[in-house]
Formats: sequence, C-alpha cells, structure tokens
Amino acid sequence: MLVCIPEVLSKSDVAEFRRIMDAAEWEDGRATAGAQSAMVKRNEQLPADGEVARALGQRIVSALTKNPRFLSAAIPLQIFPPLFNRYAASGGHHFGIHVDNAVRGDPLTGLRIRTDLSITLFLAEPEEYDGGELVIEDTYGSHEVKLPAGDAVLYPSSSLHMVTPVTRGARVASFFWMQSMIRDAHVRSMIFDLDNVIQGLAGRLGRDDPETVRLTGIYHNLIRHWAEV
Repeated sequence: MLVCIPEVLSKSDVAEFRRIMDAAEWEDGRATAGAQSAMVKRNEQLPADGEVARALGQRIVSALTKNPRFLSAAIPLQIFPPLFNRYAASGGHHFGIHVDNAVRGDPLTGLRIRTDLSITLFLAEPEEYDGGELVIEDTYGSHEVKLPAGDAVLYPSSSLHMVTPVTRGARVASFFWMQSMIRDAHVRSMIFDLDNVIQGLAGRLGRDDPETVRLTGIYHNLIRHWAEV
C-alpha cells in the first residue's frame, strides 16, 4: 500500500526547515546505511545524533501524529526519529535499488523497532531539481513519486525502492520508519480502506447515522483483534 499524505508541513514550515538545514553541517549518507545499501547509496545526511536533526524530527513527528490520514494508514506503534538527506547534482547523488533494514535501533534512546513502514517527507519543490524520483516496486509494478514540498509518501519497508540520480539542483527530504500496531500489511490496507469508507459515510449521513456507527464499531473491533501493543 502506497499512501500520499499532503501538507504534513506548511510552506512556511518547509522554508524554516530549509534555512536551518542549509546552515548545518552534513555528512556522508552511508553513515546510517546497512551493508547492502551502503554499496549503492550516494548522498549527504544531517548527523543522526545532532541537535538539528533531533529538533526538526520532533516537529515532524508532532505534525504527523496530528494528521488523520497518516494515523489511519499507519496505525503507528513506534516512530523512529526522522533523518534528513540531500541529493545534489554536483555530487552525482543517487540511491540504487535496495530494501530497508528489517530492524532499526536508535543509539541515543535505545529504541528498537520492526520497520513495517517507510516514509519520505519532501522538503524541496519538484521544480527545484531534475531526477531524484523515489521509485517504489510492488506487486503491481514500479511507482515514481516526486511530491510538493511538505507532502509525504508512506510505503511498505519491505518494498524494493531507489532514488534516481539528481541531474540538476538538490533534492532535500526527511525519511524514517515506523512499527505499526497492525503487523500484517494486507490487514492494515483493508482497515485503511474501511476507515475511508466510514469517513465518506460520516460526511454524507453524519456520524450518528446507525450504519455509520455500526461500521465504526466493526472498525474498532478489527483493530482490537489485530493490534499488537
């Protein structure tokens, strides 16, 4: 399941993030890559344990956990501290085809999560750079994603994916992972679809409509049955 989440950050938030990030020190992106990923990863990152990444990351998590679409799609249990990367044409930056590590650990907090879902939050407008598409492989083929600044895409961490070479400008983004309360991706997708149907009915018939209330009860009972907390 690939889900786009618009306007996680406002344009003014993005501009503030970029001012702070542009003034920060960057490092080789392979610092946080696994053995296989390091062979195909060429980019820069803000130091994962640095004050800038931690402060901006907390703001992203705060925004996401207030976003109904994100909560409905991810049903998050644990969210890994966001990381930040930059792909510059001048460096020939790209990230070849890879799969994310199954488990991620944060040395500062001791947090360890199973990576069920990956997220990329775009912090550069599409017209700022050429190339840099996030390409995600699934059972239905390849999907190219290049969203407006402030928008995010959520996708299974088990997917093969890549970032195409940037040939002009710079692609700036935040990326991170989360463990869902619903481990089974197929079940999580069906629950998300059900929630969308409920929200549509609530908009047309009202939340106190008997059928809407009944479906809402089914929704919560399914989560109660499948959730791992």
